[in-house]
Amino acid sequence: MQLAINHITHYRFDRPVVHGLQQLRLKPRSGPGQSVIDWTITLDGAQVEVEYEDENRNRTTLASAIPGAAEVTITCTGLVETADCSGIVGPHSGFMPLWLFGNQTELTAPGPKMHALATSLRAAVPDHLDLLHLLSSKVLQAVRYEIGRTTASTPAEQALATGHGVCQDHAHIFIGCARLLGIPARYVSGYLMMNDRVDQEAGHGWAEAHVDGLGWVGFDVSNGICPDQRYVRVASGRDYRDAAPVTGISYGAGESALKVSIAVEQQLCQQ
Repeated sequence: MQLAINHITHYRFDRPVVHGLQQLRLKPRSGPGQSVIDWTITLDGAQVEVEYEDENRNRTTLASAIPGAAEVTITCTGLVETADCSGIVGPHSGFMPLWLFGNQTELTAPGPKMHALATSLRAAVPDHLDLLHLLSSKVLQAVRYEIGRTTASTPAEQALATGHGVCQDHAHIFIGCARLLGIPARYVSGYLMMNDRVDQEAGHGWAEAHVDGLGWVGFDVSNGICPDQRYVRVASGRDYRDAAPVTGISYGAGESALKVSIAVEQQLCQQ
């Protein structure tokens, strides 16, 4: 399957920017289940300072706002060929040791609710892959998908306690519980082609866990499946903060308004 992606991030400031820096993790790489045919990032109101691979091997761009800019627009357009690998990404590689993905972060740190969930599953099934599938289903049962009840800084324990959240919360709860069960896990940000619409207001997030004999395996808790040919991986890390598409700081810009628009659709192959 070929997926055509158009992703626009637009910032509007109430005062011109004096200084601003943004870290962009918006460039997917070719790998298991996906081949990047074309990918372009265009900046308006900002300029590229440097491009590099971060500690998680995410293709990263550091961009600076042009002084005096009142708006910054980041436009990504690309074409990615995908295949269904049953969520299997394969062996661990990169600069970060595998054991580090067994350590909790501020966003995945477990409390009583997560400890109880992990404990209830610990003796359920001995096979790690089956255990992870069960964990995914239990998280989805416990946390209803609902927009507007959490933010990017909501800890996993809080989302589980309130019983509401979005894909980021589902992934963080899954990751934190997997780590409690002794299984390395990480967060993935990327794109998902929806079956019922092309236009979206945000990217997608899911989890991956490391299973002996398979390597990294993806789990989209929110949709109750392993990622298939409708998914494009862009960045990964210990939690959302490591894989966020855009992070940054600005000075002298006052308040800002953010608008994100994403379109993901299947591109018919030319014969």
